[in-house]
Amino acid sequence: MTYKSVYGRMRWDDVSPTLTTQCTGYGNGRYGHPSQNRAISLREAAILQSFPKKYEFIDPEIKFHPTIIEKHIGNAVPVRLGRVIARSIKAHLKKSYKISTVSKRLKKSSEI
Repeated sequence: MTYKSVYGRMRWDDVSPTLTTQCTGYGNGRYGHPSQNRAISLREAAILQSFPKKYEFIDPEIKFHPTIIEKHIGNAVPVRLGRVIARSIKAHLKKSYKISTVSKRLKKSSEI
């Protein structure tokens, strides 16, 4: 019996599966490299989450623990998505501030 919908390879011409905190294990989901017989690497997982290619996950002074980095990547909101959400919130706050400022001015002018 095979579980193609649960385990398998990624495809070059398709979106990646949702990354989890165990996204670099071949037996943990659909994290097989599209063309090589291995799971995706930490760096490949980070790129899928839109971390910059030069992003440093570890301090060179501290012992390297792949599971900590894997959790960091798997729990992350993709960087680009976070940026889009932040811009939307910022635009909403600016708009709300302008509305709030205008209504305060109107209220003051009606009190005179």
